[in-house]
Amino acid sequence: MEGALGRSSLRAGVRGAAVLAKIGLACGVIYAFGGLIYDLATVGLNQGTALAFLALVGMPALGAALGFVLGAAGQAILGWLRAAPEGPGAG
Repeated sequence: MEGALGRSSLRAGVRGAAVLAKIGLACGVIYAFGGLIYDLATVGLNQGTALAFLALVGMPALGAALGFVLGAAGQAILGWLRAAPEGPGAG
């Protein structure tokens, strides 16, 4: 027995982290450069523009953390359900 969080759960967590980190990076790029274009067209560059570029780091990091947790937890729950005895009174 591998424990509550087996190898397949960790593998699913890493896979989920990779997928959501890529999605987070894409969202961060759109947010940062969209904000840059908007600021250049309206009020000019300011501290908010610099803060928006932190999304290039923050969004992938948050996405990876969320993806790992959701992937590992989802796989652990599926493993638990597969191991559960079937039918009423089974056990």
